[in-house]
Amino acid sequence: MAVSFTAPQRRSVIFLIGDSTVKNGKGKGGAGQWGWGSVLEQYFDTTRIDIQNRALGGTSTRTFISKGLWKNVLDQLNKDDFLVVQFGHNDGGPLDDTARARGTIKGIGDEVKTIYNPLLRQEEAVHTYGWYLTKMIQEAKQKGAHVIICSPIPRDRWKDHKVERAEGSYPAWAEQVAQNNKVPFIDLHNLIADEYDRIGKEKVQLILLLQIIPIPVMKVLKKMHKP
Repeated sequence: MAVSFTAPQRRSVIFLIGDSTVKNGKGKGGAGQWGWGSVLEQYFDTTRIDIQNRALGGTSTRTFISKGLWKNVLDQLNKDDFLVVQFGHNDGGPLDDTARARGTIKGIGDEVKTIYNPLLRQEEAVHTYGWYLTKMIQEAKQKGAHVIICSPIPRDRWKDHKVERAEGSYPAWAEQVAQNNKVPFIDLHNLIADEYDRIGKEKVQLILLLQIIPIPVMKVLKKMHKP
């Protein structure tokens, strides 16, 4: 009697990378703080697709790469996996301070500045926010992964009863990088800002709005996913 065995089909994986707004701490809600990536799996059938939240609080595009976090993700990316990227909250910091040294050059160009990194105790070539994003996109695409770029969600800053929007900076740069590399873009910054404005400052500061963010992410991922 002939017996045949069929290897189980590998589930595609959604890798999330970003800062604390994607995964705060260990992703367990410490101090009542969450990243939106911690609840994304509630919106998917995890018997068909796996979700790996690899974001780390405090990182920028630069330090996510320099700390080796990006290499760890890249090494595990396979064809038809998904990579969802949201950075920007920490990229505006100093380039060479003694506390974090995590900032990037503003914009999406090819500018580079060599600095002395006091934390690494060595010189480091620092590039633009867009340069680092592009590097991750291109390397992920070389592995056959599908990349989605998200603009950074708005901060809890208000003026005249409206949440302040980062016009012309990181959200716009993220969108331009996505367009230049022909990958999908989700404007979480303005989607969430619109919802904050609708709800109002007082309610926003009283409740968690995690359920708002995963929905547009889910829609784009499901549109791209081929069972």
